[in-house]
Amino acid sequence: MVKKRVPDWLNSPMWSSPTVTTSPPWKSRPLSPTNDDRTGGYPSSVTSSDSSVNESRFMLPPPALIRPEPTLRTEISDSSIRDNDSSASVEEFSRQTQLLQELSKKIINLGELRLLASLGIPDSAGIRSTTWKLLLGYLPIDKRIWSSELSKKRSQYKHFKEDLLMNPSEITRKLEDSASPKNGDQIIEGKGLLARSKIPHGDHPLSLGKTSIWNQYFQDSEIIEQIDRDVKRTHPDIQFFSGDSASAKANQDSLKNILIVYAKLNPGIRYVQGMNEILAPLFYVFKNDPNEDYAVNAEADTFFCFVELLSDFRDNFTQQLDNSIAGIRSTISRLSQLLKQHDEELWRHLEVTTQVNPQFYAFRWITLLLTQEFNFTDILHIWDMLLSNPVGPRETLLRVCCAMLILVRRRLLAGDFTANLKLLQSYPSTNVSHLLYIANKLNSHSTQ
Repeated sequence: MVKKRVPDWLNSPMWSSPTVTTSPPWKSRPLSPTNDDRTGGYPSSVTSSDSSVNESRFMLPPPALIRPEPTLRTEISDSSIRDNDSSASVEEFSRQTQLLQELSKKIINLGELRLLASLGIPDSAGIRSTTWKLLLGYLPIDKRIWSSELSKKRSQYKHFKEDLLMNPSEITRKLEDSASPKNGDQIIEGKGLLARSKIPHGDHPLSLGKTSIWNQYFQDSEIIEQIDRDVKRTHPDIQFFSGDSASAKANQDSLKNILIVYAKLNPGIRYVQGMNEILAPLFYVFKNDPNEDYAVNAEADTFFCFVELLSDFRDNFTQQLDNSIAGIRSTISRLSQLLKQHDEELWRHLEVTTQVNPQFYAFRWITLLLTQEFNFTDILHIWDMLLSNPVGPRETLLRVCCAMLILVRRRLLAGDFTANLKLLQSYPSTNVSHLLYIANKLNSHSTQ
C-alpha cells in the first residue's frame, strides 16, 4: 500500500507551534462542567486533572477596545513587529470600511457579507453584533423592515418570559384576576379562598399528575438550580459575567432567563450543561453594542440567535442520538476522517500508534464550540468564521478542529499517548489567525 503523502502546504514550518508556550496570565482553561450527563459515558481516566480556574480577574473591555493578543515567535525583531502591527491596522481598517459599506445598504448582499466576515470582523462600531444577527438569520437582509421585525421578536420574547418564568402561585393569581368581575360588573357573593375540596387537582401543590402545574414546577426547579450554578461558573475571570457588581448580576440574570425559557420551550432537549458557555459570547457581543436600543434589548436578541445557533448543534446535546448519524459520535468520526484525508501520517500516529481516541479531546471541542480552548477574544474571532463560512457552522467547526491538530503536528508526532492527550486536553496558546488560515486551506482543498 502506498503511503499517502502529506500535502506540500502542510510542510511549512510556520504551522508548527513552538515547543514551549506560555498562556497569558488571564487565560482561563476550565474543563467541561462537572457532573455533565453528556460526558458521563466516557472514560474518566483520560480526563485532564487540571480543573482549576485561574483566579486572576480582569475587566474585559467592550468589543471596540479588544485586540487579539498575538503569539510571537522567538527571534522576531522589534521593527518587524511594528511593521506587522501597522499592516494589520491598515488591513483591519479596510475590512471595517468594507463591512460598514455593506451594512449601510438597503438590501444587504448576504454572500458578500459572509465573504467579508470570514476574513475577520473588527472589534469596533458594533459591526460584529449586527453582522452576527444577519448571519444567524435574526435580522432580514432588507433593512427597511428591521424595526418591525425586531419589535415583533422582542415582544414575543417578553411574552415567553411572562408565561414561562412565573411560579404556579403567580399563574393562579393571574387567572383569578382575569376571571374576576370588571368595574361595573356584579360582585359575586362569597368570593374569597376556596375550600380544599374545591381546589382543582391540577392546581394542588402536592399533585403528581402530569398536567399539574405544581408538579411541573418542581421538576423545572431542578433544572433552574443547575442553570443557576452553571451561569455563576461562566467565565469567572471576566467581570462582565462574574462579580458582585450590579451589572454583572444583571448579566447573570439575563443568561439564566434565556436558558430557562429555552429549556421550557424545548422539552425534548431542555437544558444540558455547557449551553451556558455557548450562550456567553452571543450575549457579550450584543450587550456591548454601542447602539443603545440593541444593548437594552440584548437579552431578547440573544435568545433568538442562541436558538438559531443551537439548531445546528442540538443533536450533540441529545443523548438518545449519540450513536445515530446525527449524534456526537458520528460528528467526532467525521473529524477523524477529515484528519485522515488531509494528514494521514498524523492520523495514523494519533489513532493507531498512540491510540488516542478522538472522543478523549474532541468531545469538549465540538459540544462547546471551542469556548474552553481559547481566550475569550480569540473565541469571538473563531466564531466570526464559524458563522460566516458558506458550508455552515457544523462543517466549519470540524475544519477548525482539524486545523488545531495540524498546527501542533510536530509535537503530536513526537509524543506518546500521555503527552498527546495532555496536549490536546489543554490546547496551547496559538496564533488564531494562523489557525483560521489553515482551516480555510482545508476548506479549499475539501472542495476541489
